[in-house]
Amino acid sequence: MPISLHAALVPSWLQILGSLNTLIDKAEASDFTEEAIVQQRLIDDMLPFAYQVKSAVVHSQGAIEGVRKAVFSPDMTPPPASFAAMRNQISGAIHFLQNVDEAEMEGFIGAPMRFEIGEKRIDFTAENFLLSFSQPNFYFHATTAYDVLRMIGVPVGKLDYLGALRIVG
Repeated sequence: MPISLHAALVPSWLQILGSLNTLIDKAEASDFTEEAIVQQRLIDDMLPFAYQVKSAVVHSQGAIEGVRKAVFSPDMTPPPASFAAMRNQISGAIHFLQNVDEAEMEGFIGAPMRFEIGEKRIDFTAENFLLSFSQPNFYFHATTAYDVLRMIGVPVGKLDYLGALRIVG
């Protein structure tokens, strides 16, 4: 039986967004200041922790919103400046994704979709945009947020990143 576009994306997005909440909880419980973590970078030329969290939201909720409009442009607003603001963004994305209809997503298949940033334009079908652009970006930013915390010594591990696995039983 083929897997639906919804099944290929939404449950995993929800899983990892939930794990980002856990990572923020552990960061908040650590000895590091909120400001230090929010602004922490993995390396100088990468954007900070808060941007990584924001980008996971952008490449899940924002990706669906983009497909609905047939165009996606990166959200250039500043990232959240606090753990509470990050949790609020994640909560909004979770609520949004929980209400995305599977039939609507199946209707995306074959629809034209464009990525735009500045003068750059890249055309996709909606499913190829979601699966080859937004999904890899989502995991990149979620993993980078995890890596930032690991790098500075926040006690997080692989199971924290994996979140609530969808197991039998």
